[in-house]
Amino acid sequence: MSHLSSPPQKHKGKRKGHGLPRGSERGSSSRDRGVTVGSSVPMLAGGNGSRTHCSQSTPRKVPNRLISEKSPYLLQHAYNPVDWYPWGQEAFDKARKEDKPIFLSVGSSTCHWCYLMEEESFQNEELGRLLSEGFVSVKVDREERPDVDKVYMTFVQATSSGGGWPMSVWLTPNLQPIVGGTYFPPEDGLTRAGFRTVLMRIREQWKQNKSALLENSQRVTAALLARSEISMGDHQLPPSAATTNSRCFQQLDESYDEEYGGFAEAPKFPRPVILSFLFSYWLSHRLTQDGSRAQQMALHTLKMMANGGIRDHVGQGFHRYSTDRQWHVPHFEKMLYDQAQLTVAYSQAFQISGDEFYSEVAKGILQYVARNLSHRSGGFYSAEDADSPPEQGTRPKEGAFYVWTVKEVQQLLPEPVLGATEPLTLGQLLMKHYGLKEAGNISPSQDPKGELQGQNVLTVRYSLELTAARFGLEVEAVRTLLSSGLEKLFRARKHRPKPHLDSKMLAAWNGLMVSGFAVTGAVLGQERLINYALSGAKFLKRHMFDVASGRLMRTCYAGSGGTVEHSNPPCWGFLEDYAFVVRGLLDLYEASQENAWLEWALRLQDTQDRLFWDSRGGGYFCSEAELGAGLPLRLKDDQDGAEPSANSMSAQNLLRLHGFTGRNDWMDKCVRLLTAFSERMRRVPVALPEMVRALSAHQQTLKQIVICGDPQAEDTKALLQCVHSIYIPNKVLILADGDPSSFLSRQLPFLSTLRRLEGQATAYVCENQACWMPVTEPCELRKLLHQ
Repeated sequence: MSHLSSPPQKHKGKRKGHGLPRGSERGSSSRDRGVTVGSSVPMLAGGNGSRTHCSQSTPRKVPNRLISEKSPYLLQHAYNPVDWYPWGQEAFDKARKEDKPIFLSVGSSTCHWCYLMEEESFQNEELGRLLSEGFVSVKVDREERPDVDKVYMTFVQATSSGGGWPMSVWLTPNLQPIVGGTYFPPEDGLTRAGFRTVLMRIREQWKQNKSALLENSQRVTAALLARSEISMGDHQLPPSAATTNSRCFQQLDESYDEEYGGFAEAPKFPRPVILSFLFSYWLSHRLTQDGSRAQQMALHTLKMMANGGIRDHVGQGFHRYSTDRQWHVPHFEKMLYDQAQLTVAYSQAFQISGDEFYSEVAKGILQYVARNLSHRSGGFYSAEDADSPPEQGTRPKEGAFYVWTVKEVQQLLPEPVLGATEPLTLGQLLMKHYGLKEAGNISPSQDPKGELQGQNVLTVRYSLELTAARFGLEVEAVRTLLSSGLEKLFRARKHRPKPHLDSKMLAAWNGLMVSGFAVTGAVLGQERLINYALSGAKFLKRHMFDVASGRLMRTCYAGSGGTVEHSNPPCWGFLEDYAFVVRGLLDLYEASQENAWLEWALRLQDTQDRLFWDSRGGGYFCSEAELGAGLPLRLKDDQDGAEPSANSMSAQNLLRLHGFTGRNDWMDKCVRLLTAFSERMRRVPVALPEMVRALSAHQQTLKQIVICGDPQAEDTKALLQCVHSIYIPNKVLILADGDPSSFLSRQLPFLSTLRRLEGQATAYVCENQACWMPVTEPCELRKLLHQ
């Protein structure tokens, strides 16, 4: 295995004193050291679920019951010699009837360590017998059941040095955790117990010492219940936005990497929620030194990421994370939620800086999503794997699809470059600019097994100006030549074996992607991108929404011939599905000005309130009470990590919905939510940067920007585009067409009092129930919005 197979260590943040919170990323994992988890059985918190592989297990004549599932991850285990059950009552009843502990294995289809444990342990006939005889084995796709994942990951993280995937937890028949860890090798090593040993120890403990195990499990569960409770308590109001903002900024400043951008040491994750906070902080502090610093931190990080190997310079899109602080050698998995959030971050960077470098990156991300992660009916797939065979019939390796040798590039790009000050081919120009070396540009320390020897990851080493000066060429000529070279590499790469596609479609991530296309399309004024957002929203309504109950479904799957399939019974949506889809619909309304999407957002928010709101403690639970019946905890997610927490997103949504409707119950819910998370924001605001943004928006109030005009008229479009071109995070944008019976006029009666001036499209900027003098020219509106 290469370095990429090793579990990345969590952010410790020791560069400047403050670290990011534990478990802040998908794929964060423990250090490799022995721990005792949840009982007297010595365990080890092992590997990480971020590196990927998708290989099917070696087929057996008789599949297990997972063959009837839809999840790509569960289907990968359908031919294991393990008596697997999906999560459900059948498995729980069997455990109670036979008085056996449950072995719960949680992962995802593009998870390298999940694949490795399957290959080493779950395909092993003897270990399969041990599992089937002594345990009831349950397999869960963490992306299908985030509630199950969160509950037991909370246990693993609380009783060990960290967490990661695959997650391996042993439960009582009543679903209380006994012992937990992550990846286990099949046999004992120098520093860790092997899976065989762990199984035999737990089986023996269950037979001889069950009462002690149960007692300890109840004690740990009770402690977790108390520790995980989030409620308003004695707090009457949220904390001060100014104080919380300042503390969050200081914590980020202390962990910032001055040279390469990003936060903490390696591995480095993109963390769009942090970049979004920094942009908001800049806007409210733009005349101060800290404000300028926040802007510089965010823009520099985005530029270094875009120049680094974490970005796929050939096919576009971003990989999951960088294994080094230079953003050079990535973990090559590509996730939909990263693409969705990063395209918004780069669009915002363009709004703020005016630098087209950022808008080009945003367009490249969306080009990749449209090409590689889009279902023909409009939905978006979850991920592409990191592993693929270097050649047909060979063993898959991480990054094989993405890396290049010097010889390959020279053979593919032999054309001479005319006008250079020395003999030069297109291949040599590209290799110079992107840092390719004959011996490869991946350090041996990052590749201990030599799997990537001689290979190169493209990463920008020089500016276009420096590369042009080096060879006596014009900058635009170099830009054109490099673009031509990358296009030829892209065409050649099409002939390589492709990474596995996780064709599962999740409502939450589709909601994020609708936002990505809508926001970027609006900022850049590109109708084509907004149309992708419209198609995504139509897909959600057609395939992931139950009209009768008003509920979202969590998942659907790509079927044969371009069809869409669902599990039976359906997997219903969780809080993040509602919060992220509502966000997408609000962004889509502002981009398209089609009232139907705003109306659906309001209905979904009402459903979210009914299913998830904690009327006693404030805030939203992550899962429905009925759906999570039997789980020992009902949690509220309290961390913005690879994705924003659903409560943070909901706080933002509630503020915007109040701005669109004037409904005071949504403002009241927002205040109670922010109050419930007061202690967390006071203590570790860097854990909730998106919620800190919502806190600031609440205490500063949102702008209502109303454009009165004909939606099809050019003067109306000019005013709308003016608004979209400016970075204004705390606003709602409303189109009033003069119809007093329209949906928005019924929500906000004051809209019917606003008039066009002299028949022209007219803009009103309102705040705190008062409006500035109306304007009709985009330049006047721009001045007003910059005040």
